[in-house]
Amino acid sequence: MVGRTEWIKRQFAFELPLWMYPNVVERVRGTPARLEDLTRSLTGEILTRRDGDKWSIQEQAGHLLDLEGLGMKRLDDFEAGRETLSAADMENRRTHEANHNADTIENILAAFRKERMEFVRRLDAYDEGFVQRMALHPRLNVRIRVLDLTFFIAEHDDHHLARISELMRLFAG
Repeated sequence: MVGRTEWIKRQFAFELPLWMYPNVVERVRGTPARLEDLTRSLTGEILTRRDGDKWSIQEQAGHLLDLEGLGMKRLDDFEAGRETLSAADMENRRTHEANHNADTIENILAAFRKERMEFVRRLDAYDEGFVQRMALHPRLNVRIRVLDLTFFIAEHDDHHLARISELMRLFAG
C-alpha cells in the first residue's frame, strides 16, 4: 500500500483552469454521499475504534463536519473582499473537544450533509468573475481563488475519506 502524507505537509499547485470549477464543485457536492456509502454498513464498534491515539472513523467524519463553518467563513471573506482568508485552528480543538464517538454516525452524517449542501448552494450561485476573486490563504501563504479554495476543500475531503478507507481495511482483519 502506498503511504499517505500528513495533511499539514501537503503542497498545492493551484493551476486549475476556470472551466474546471463545475467539476470541482461536483467533488465537494458528492462528499456526503461518499461518506455515507463508506460508513453505512459499519458497526458502532468499528466506527468508534481508534488506531492508537489517531481519530476513529466517526471522528474523521465529525472533523469534516467541524470544518464546514470555516469553509463558509472563507466564502464570506471572498464576498466581503477581504485580503486574507480566515485562519484554520491548526490544533483542531473543535474536533478533539466534540466527543464525536459519543454521538451517532447518523447525526454526524445528517448535519454534514445539511452544512455541505448550503456551502454548495453558495458555490453554485457564483459567476465567473467571483470564482476568480483572490485572497491570501493564511497557512499556505499564497493567494488563491474561490476555485482553488473549492479544490482545497475537495482534497481535504478526499484525505479524510482515504483515511476512513484505510481504517476500514485495518479493522477488517
